[in-house]
Amino acid sequence: MFQNICGDHQTYCNLLDGNWVKPTSGDYIEIFSPVDGSLVGKVPAMSREDVDRAIANARENLKNWAETPIYERASIFYRAADLLESHAEEIAHILTMEIAKDKKSAVYEVQRTADFLRYTADAGKGIAGEAINGDNFPGGSKTKVSYVSRVPLGTVLAISPFNYPINLSVTKVAPALIGGNTVLLKPATQGSISALYLARVMQEAGLPRGVLNTITGLGSVIGDYVVTHPGVNFINFTGSTEVGKHISKLSAMVPLMLELGGKDAAIVLPDADLDFAADNIVSGAYAYSGQRCTAVKRILTQDSVADQLVPKLLSRIAKLQVGDPRDNAVIVPLINTKAADFVMSLIDDAVAKGATVLTGGTRNGNLIQPALIDHVTTDMRLAWEEPFGPVLPILRVKDMQDAIDIANRSEYGLQSSVFTKNIHDAFFVASQLEVGTVQINGKTERGPDHFPFLGVKASGMGTQGVKYAIEAMTRPKAVVFNLDANSQ
Repeated sequence: MFQNICGDHQTYCNLLDGNWVKPTSGDYIEIFSPVDGSLVGKVPAMSREDVDRAIANARENLKNWAETPIYERASIFYRAADLLESHAEEIAHILTMEIAKDKKSAVYEVQRTADFLRYTADAGKGIAGEAINGDNFPGGSKTKVSYVSRVPLGTVLAISPFNYPINLSVTKVAPALIGGNTVLLKPATQGSISALYLARVMQEAGLPRGVLNTITGLGSVIGDYVVTHPGVNFINFTGSTEVGKHISKLSAMVPLMLELGGKDAAIVLPDADLDFAADNIVSGAYAYSGQRCTAVKRILTQDSVADQLVPKLLSRIAKLQVGDPRDNAVIVPLINTKAADFVMSLIDDAVAKGATVLTGGTRNGNLIQPALIDHVTTDMRLAWEEPFGPVLPILRVKDMQDAIDIANRSEYGLQSSVFTKNIHDAFFVASQLEVGTVQINGKTERGPDHFPFLGVKASGMGTQGVKYAIEAMTRPKAVVFNLDANSQ
């Protein structure tokens, strides 16, 4: 699909005004595979002047797109979904080589993205205005009627992460576009080739020129510049809490949606089905080497439960396939050396302070064997910091309330799980946890994508999910009819 766009099958361009353009500087960023170190491709290192052009072009095309009937916008989404499915194997291969995602998960990401586009198209067609009678409020009059519609905010800056470069680009792009906004997509550098494939799909599906533009480049060069650009009307970011906080300080009056880090806890109560809990925890903790904001990142349980749960966890961890994502390994090389160094520093700190490594924790390059670490205490970094890697700590607590208290002491508040057969305990724990979502008898995870998805505290700002994202990136506009105006 992307062959020879820039005259070289390994050199990519950015989408600007319906054309695939090279950077004005002539500079490119080489992207190497975490799988085998091979060159996946080169993407443009765009300059501030390139950013100016992309945003100006998006704003030039805003009025026409905002006036395009919603059913026409939706029809483009349906075609894009079909194209994604028809090119699923090709795009999955790029995902595998660029971010080391196993092929099965990569294909699923493409399919999930197609499903998201179709659902967003359907939801968009359901956007409706409302009429409000003036006499509904004390002192009001039937002679006043307010017609309220939803209108776009303008140009949306969508910044997507490395770990889901197709899906977490479309969760920003699609709701923004269906709401009538134009979009500037800035993917993470590692993952940007995959995101450019998505932009190509949207173009081939018939998206008008200038409605979606892309920029790639170094955050140190264009990062702060683009988030403070006066032509941006909304910023939708997924990434680290550190960067999210930085963006929030810079953005001033520009509205934000931030999906940031997490330290998702699995609280296992004494009456839980431990086999079921172990299945969910291992799947939730180690899929894609734990490189997910919603990964299970700590277990909180009592001694008596932990002693029974540990062997069940170990037997399941031992069955995880480790190695090359092209062979559908679940534990794959981390995205880069910095990430692997950080995970190992958390393990080393825990061991130095008395924790016990029950399995894994050894490293070969950026591939870390899945680690289960017991007797982790609250003075260890691993109890609080997000590893974004295949390491799962067990914190032994006194009782249910102690588990809740430790869970809530985290700076993060994305999700938590509680495993129990007692519905009263389940709802009590859920009511006390300071998170955006509580999973009862299930692993922490994103989706289905029409559910609200949000974080509190350092885990984010705003609510995602199709309907909620459309509402966030549009605003109400009221037109008041004064029916007796001529008589006054």
